[in-house]
Amino acid sequence: MTTSNLQQSRRAWLQSTGAGACLAAIGPLARAAEGGAAAMPVSPLMRRVSLHIAHALKNPLPEAVVEAGKHHLIDTLSAMLSGSHLHPGRTALAYAKTLGGTPEACVAGSRIVTSLANAALINGMLAHSDETDDSHEGSLTHPGCAIVPAALAMAERQQCDGMTLLRAMVLGYDISPRASLALGGFEMAAAGRDTHAIGTSFGAAAAAAAIAGLSETQVRHVLSYTAQQASGLSNYARDLEHVEKAFLFGGMPARNGVTAAAMVASGMTGIDDVFSGERNLFFAFGPNSKPEQLLRGLGETYEVVNTNIKRWTVGSGIQAPLDSMSYLIKNHPFKAEDVEKVLVLLSHRGAKTFDNRSMPDINMQYMMSVMLLDGTATLEAAHDRARMNEPKVMELRRRVELRGDDEMQKALPRRSGIVEITLRDGRKLRHHTPDVRGTPANPMTRAEVDEKCFLLCAPIVGKRRARELIDAIWNIEKLRNVRALRQWLTV
Repeated sequence: MTTSNLQQSRRAWLQSTGAGACLAAIGPLARAAEGGAAAMPVSPLMRRVSLHIAHALKNPLPEAVVEAGKHHLIDTLSAMLSGSHLHPGRTALAYAKTLGGTPEACVAGSRIVTSLANAALINGMLAHSDETDDSHEGSLTHPGCAIVPAALAMAERQQCDGMTLLRAMVLGYDISPRASLALGGFEMAAAGRDTHAIGTSFGAAAAAAAIAGLSETQVRHVLSYTAQQASGLSNYARDLEHVEKAFLFGGMPARNGVTAAAMVASGMTGIDDVFSGERNLFFAFGPNSKPEQLLRGLGETYEVVNTNIKRWTVGSGIQAPLDSMSYLIKNHPFKAEDVEKVLVLLSHRGAKTFDNRSMPDINMQYMMSVMLLDGTATLEAAHDRARMNEPKVMELRRRVELRGDDEMQKALPRRSGIVEITLRDGRKLRHHTPDVRGTPANPMTRAEVDEKCFLLCAPIVGKRRARELIDAIWNIEKLRNVRALRQWLTV
């Protein structure tokens, strides 16, 4: 394609995006760049986003947002600790031991204190070693496993207080889903690019930049360096050991975000506006980009409140069926041996994703069998590969049918599911979970989050230290130096 044709294509695409008044100046700015202008004015979009990030830590947060932030902070720290004993976590820790690095931040579940970028990378992988970390359904992201490790590492480096960490984390949760949606969201994923890595890179960068105290101009440069690193393929389901997936969802975006912030903090400069002008971010990602999504509700709607916390430590699509099975077990007297057949109805995508997979925590038939046998679904059971082939479990697995359902498909992105049980005595039981426990429509209480996190942390750091860590987060306003968390995170 010639330069002239490329310019015409770019102008046509910019006119077709419908980005709104905030982007009205982008067309002229792009043409100015094409004409060889030495410098461009900053677009309204970049100005508003960079200004918001640079000043976010000065703005008070509503009480409900602070509470939600605490829930997601302790949930992610617990995922990091529990992940340190799982296969992806163990491989990440083995790699961490080869790195060295200036001692700036700790690696959870170990005695390693390493550089900012190394700590963010490894803790990010730990946080997604299991399927227990949080998720933001509408943007196809797992914000916690990338944003919390990035914010924690930068907070340790800067030795800031607990509320600075929490405010920066909340900021990251605001930027991450908006960036994912602005770059195309579901369309981006369908085209082969991974929302989980790309959206959260911007969230991690925003959190790290805010903690580093960067100016509005410096934040623009951070966003440009983040855009240069915006990568990831949506083929993660092919990873049968969850190691590369942990890197993609957590480690890579956390590392990319703190790296961008640290480079600019050290004095590096960059492009003033990667959101507009010649070969900008949205042009590169194509016609499904929706730049206006970056500003929608920014500063008014806090996405940490709209982010899910998982009740069960399994894949997202298995949450609703486990909720339904748990309800039926508690409300109807029957035993596993009484079950003739179990039918699970999910979205068509969910039915394909969780059907008899090789990993136990994303295998619907196995997790349904475990719930029938144990009356619950623990972290240990969700990672017990040997148990998948036990005779009792295999017998039950053969009775569980997973089927895609049109109504469940229409309900997306809500995580809903139906379980129908046929008993040997002829009874038929049915329960529909329209909103999984832990979603904004059916949130977990502080007590439920506390219980979940204690059960994840205690086997790693002991009951006393697990209790102290959780209590420290509930009272994070009193934490003067984030490095104090090391006493409970390291082993």
